[in-house]
Amino acid sequence: MPTVIVATGNPGKLKEMQVYLTPLGWDLQLKPKDIDVDETGTTFMENARLKAREVAIATQQWSIADDSGLQIDALDGAPGLYSARYGKDDQGRIDRVLRELKDSPNRSAQFVCALALARPDGTIALETEGICPGEILTGAQGSGGFGYDPIFYVPSQGKSFAEMSRQQKETHSHRGIAFAQIMAQLEQLELG
Repeated sequence: MPTVIVATGNPGKLKEMQVYLTPLGWDLQLKPKDIDVDETGTTFMENARLKAREVAIATQQWSIADDSGLQIDALDGAPGLYSARYGKDDQGRIDRVLRELKDSPNRSAQFVCALALARPDGTIALETEGICPGEILTGAQGSGGFGYDPIFYVPSQGKSFAEMSRQQKETHSHRGIAFAQIMAQLEQLELG
């Protein structure tokens, strides 16, 4: 069973990736705590590549990384790369987005997930970007999920992320879309 290091210290992110990668039979492990990667990229893809590359080189193992966030058209793409730091907690981030959008008629937004897989020498073997188009609601709907899920509405599903079942969100989210795009290629890879 090949070992692949998930370029994060977040156990929740590891669990999320395991859902998508289970069919591959990989042994997914968190990056060692002593490896810190500065996310200095200017795009989600640059940050995903950076994390995958640096962790792969440091551990001399295959490494997979993602970088994701929310982009809101009326806010010129904000919060974007700063999605996780747009407030001190989930409610603070939601409140800030709603405050900044006010009564804007343009509620268009998208969640983006960039994925990168690096070989043990740091070269990028595969990458993709999943995009889930949606809209920002004027208030929270639903009690599931986390982060911006209660205010991110997916018109094709008629629900916010927070109203979706776990299976629906896994299929229709930016992360689900990214993994669906790359799974066939991952299945062809020889990690030995």
